[in-house]
Amino acid sequence: MSLSRCIPAICLSLAALLNLTVALADDSALPRPAEWAQSVEVQYNLFKMSPTLYRSALPDRGAVPLLEKLKVGTVITFLPESDSSWLSTPGIAQIQLPYRTNHVDDADVLKALRAIQTAEAKGPVLMHCKHGSDRTGLMAAMYRVVVQGWSKEDALNEMTQGGFGDSTHFKDGIRYMMQADVDKLRTALANGDCSTSPFASCSMKSWFKSAHVE
Repeated sequence: MSLSRCIPAICLSLAALLNLTVALADDSALPRPAEWAQSVEVQYNLFKMSPTLYRSALPDRGAVPLLEKLKVGTVITFLPESDSSWLSTPGIAQIQLPYRTNHVDDADVLKALRAIQTAEAKGPVLMHCKHGSDRTGLMAAMYRVVVQGWSKEDALNEMTQGGFGDSTHFKDGIRYMMQADVDKLRTALANGDCSTSPFASCSMKSWFKSAHVE
């Protein structure tokens, strides 16, 4: 990364952390921006990001009637455990995409964003992790930036100040967002690429597979 690109990234990271500190000092100072995700159910840390996308903590059987009311057609979990223990509704599809924010890479983000977009074409989607803050928060922020065209600063403000959970969990997500090349991610998403790099493990696997078929 060149110095000219590094310095703005560092400044943005510091700004995000400063904003977080200010928000923690007085999170009631300003009204919640209308474009931020809006609370639907406090018990499940459930928020509505758009007409077709929700985010939450790990639901349970008691949340199923609410999901049906919201017409959720797909539930995406970022946990290593399946949702089948609490969700068995035939009309709600289940997708499992486990990852950790301290090991996330572009391939994880692209896989999640592509799954969300594909599922949204069939109806509202709920994405969740255990607490609905760090893993879900990072993917929500990347959706805002890559899919919806938000700035990194705006997405980070929502992620860190939106009232989604413990702020100490956000440092890995902030670090990934600072170095993420949004243009490359957007292009890869549109082209159906599994990563932004041709040397990523998923890209190499695809290359070997196609070479073997030929």
